[in-house]
Amino acid sequence: MNMIDQIDSETIQGKTTTFIVGDDVRVHVKIKDGEKVRIQVFEGTVIAMKNAGASATFTVRKMSFGVGVERIFPVYSPIIEKVEVKVRHSVRRAKLYFLRERSGKSARLKDAPYNSNR
Repeated sequence: MNMIDQIDSETIQGKTTTFIVGDDVRVHVKIKDGEKVRIQVFEGTVIAMKNAGASATFTVRKMSFGVGVERIFPVYSPIIEKVEVKVRHSVRRAKLYFLRERSGKSARLKDAPYNSNR
């Protein structure tokens, strides 16, 4: 195993993702304000996940005052305090980029059934 693979495996070790595309999540992010560190919550729908070892990322989209806001988070970053899953939705695609053109009722996703194995 080369050096890069060894560092990647150490970074990933012990951390698992409990969310998937289509989930409504609350991402608790550490923000540095001068000398203080505080937690800011970004709440939205996971529209994409890129699984690439230690550099894996996920994209969260929310609507803020009628404007769509997307933020890309690294999964294994130390700035992410925790990720809470609020609601699970049943989706049939790996990337939900079609939500970018939609707003209102057409942007809603179906709730996942409770007996789902997701």
